[in-house]
Amino acid sequence: MTKLDTKLARIQGLLAEQQLDALLLQRVSSFAWATLGAASYVNTATTTGEASLLVTPTDRHLITNNIEAARLERESRLAEQGWQFEVVPWYETPDAVARLASGLRLGADGPFPGAVDLSHQVARMRANLTREEGERFRMLGGLCAEAMERAVRAVRPGQTEYKIAGLLAREAERRGVQAIVNLIATDQRVFAFRHPLPTGKRLERYAMLVLCGRRWGLVCSLTRLVHFGRLPDELRRKAEAVAQVDAALLAATWPGQTLGRAFAAGQAAYAETGFPDEWRLHHQGGPAGYEPREYIATPGSEDVIQTGQAYAWNPSITGTKSEDTVLLGTKGLEVLTAIDGWPVVHSSAGGAEYARPAILEV
Repeated sequence: MTKLDTKLARIQGLLAEQQLDALLLQRVSSFAWATLGAASYVNTATTTGEASLLVTPTDRHLITNNIEAARLERESRLAEQGWQFEVVPWYETPDAVARLASGLRLGADGPFPGAVDLSHQVARMRANLTREEGERFRMLGGLCAEAMERAVRAVRPGQTEYKIAGLLAREAERRGVQAIVNLIATDQRVFAFRHPLPTGKRLERYAMLVLCGRRWGLVCSLTRLVHFGRLPDELRRKAEAVAQVDAALLAATWPGQTLGRAFAAGQAAYAETGFPDEWRLHHQGGPAGYEPREYIATPGSEDVIQTGQAYAWNPSITGTKSEDTVLLGTKGLEVLTAIDGWPVVHSSAGGAEYARPAILEV
């Protein structure tokens, strides 16, 4: 069975389970998943691309306009994968889905007229990676780690957050990685905002850099912090505490465990380190794949952790954060975005020790 056959078999299995006949994939992430990494977007920030896929009982169609068809056929080589191109002039309203799915019970990876919304189920398909996707994730993690290190090492007091964001984007993009999330905060803004869009504020002493980098459709996430001068004792205490929460989440990321139980382990670690309510201020992460998080871990979640999945946990305590992307293999967890030589905090959880990234002191 080829890699593409594996994806198609999963789609047919989902349709049989849901008692449907056809599946429409419109999201950029779903398109990349089903085509082994092809890009349907032009605007990198869009959720739905310029092409969609329709899988029926007998055919599999690629629906796009005449602007994108040539690229998808010649460069992405999707006709060679067996996708049947349905090309609509850019100036006409597309009706290919209605025509091709006429009389069929239709599901979709999001809201679509007359279709059953299967976004929940499709996200879980995307999160269950094949061996080849795991290898690509490993390569992507290395590229993101390199980009982050080079950017952080170039940060200097006096630079604006825009400048720092530019450094991070440059290092990512030059490696063929799209910085689809590029968050920068300096000094008091690190303490004020969990999702700090960069501004013109100039760095004095403390900076946080957050990257979600995309290549082959997959997305790796990581955060690093740098402090110029001696780290204040209270900030060091928080950094050690958030590393302990991260270790607890990683220790609970084990095949057969539910996300709800992993989340509970993180909650307990927050309380044990003296910050019982910080988990309420931001989500804690979850499975990664073709979205930065395919779905978010929540209290009581019954989703089961499986071998072959990637996870990006991101616990935070006001003023600090810990985030890497890890791959759960047959031999345990592998940190995909580790940076060689980066200072670490050694934290114990579940009978094992975890080296989590510390704040870099310059």
